[in-house]
Amino acid sequence: MGKKKVLHVSTALSWRGGEQQLAYLLDGLKDEVDQYVLCAKASKMEAFCKEEGFNYYAQKKRAAFDIAFAMQLKKLCIALSIDLCHLHDAHAHTFAILAAIMGNKTPLVLSRRVDFPIKNKWTSQLKYNHSSIKKILCVSDAIKEITAIGIKDKSKLSTVHSGVDLEKFSTSEGVLRRELGIDNNSFLVGNTSALADHKDYFTFLDTAAEVLNQAPEIRFVIMGDGPLKKEILAYHKKLKLKEKVIFTGYRTDIPMVLADLDVFLITSKTEGLGTSIIDAFAAKVPVVGTAAGGIPELIEDEKTGILCPVKSVGCLSKAILSLYHHKEVGLRLVQGATEKVRGFSKAATAQKTLNHYRELWS
Repeated sequence: MGKKKVLHVSTALSWRGGEQQLAYLLDGLKDEVDQYVLCAKASKMEAFCKEEGFNYYAQKKRAAFDIAFAMQLKKLCIALSIDLCHLHDAHAHTFAILAAIMGNKTPLVLSRRVDFPIKNKWTSQLKYNHSSIKKILCVSDAIKEITAIGIKDKSKLSTVHSGVDLEKFSTSEGVLRRELGIDNNSFLVGNTSALADHKDYFTFLDTAAEVLNQAPEIRFVIMGDGPLKKEILAYHKKLKLKEKVIFTGYRTDIPMVLADLDVFLITSKTEGLGTSIIDAFAAKVPVVGTAAGGIPELIEDEKTGILCPVKSVGCLSKAILSLYHHKEVGLRLVQGATEKVRGFSKAATAQKTLNHYRELWS
């Protein structure tokens, strides 16, 4: 018998954590299963698949409820004799359920990455409890618990933590600091997350303002872009942070520049897991973060990082100042994080995902 066939469905136009996880999965499973990707036309995923040589089909995405996309999904499953569809975002989930209602019999596996409960609306209940959904892979135990509230058959739920390519992160410094005109002796705090609501960059900026009141020589950098850029820049201006907090925009060289940070600060108010934290662990940068969603599964307070309550500017600023004044604390946290991160490789994530596929095929 030949290899099993998996159709990954990814409908996002942009490239964020979920798309990166799919990219890692495509690479990690390429020798184990035959993989195809159904993605949105003109998306970052289409460009990635084309460049890397993965089998893909690009369909124009017209809306969140798109019959044409669902019909294409069904057509591909039949034409390619797909054994399993893996759905990587909310719209992919919707389209796959539409395809199932239209007669597609292919088993569905859903990745769940968001830190909020399933809505009580009948449409949401139908989507998540449809008989075609065979597995729901949650990126953290916290997400599994939140999701379980709306799932009738809880045996479908499992945790598969996201992973990263631990080998690609440089631990040498210099590139980012030279670009920003910041010398190697200056203390630099930063984040690489998207400028999205759940990342709560307003708390990040409030924390920066509080830290700068006590240590004006510290600098902050935000490496990302997103839908709240305008509002966040306006708040930055209101706080008069000027050159003290620098925005670089979206970057593709994060693995090469992350080690320039002295502290990685993540202030999310909701979070599936927080793979940017894993990135910081891999780059040997101490992490200060909020106890949102799955973050505590990565940051063990005072062991692998410093954990604060959501929106606690006081705790976050105190943690940064502690790391600024006591370098040995950062070294100890990095040691703990380096041990922790070994369990969050892209290979480990791919293998756990494959194990769940095989359960359905056995």
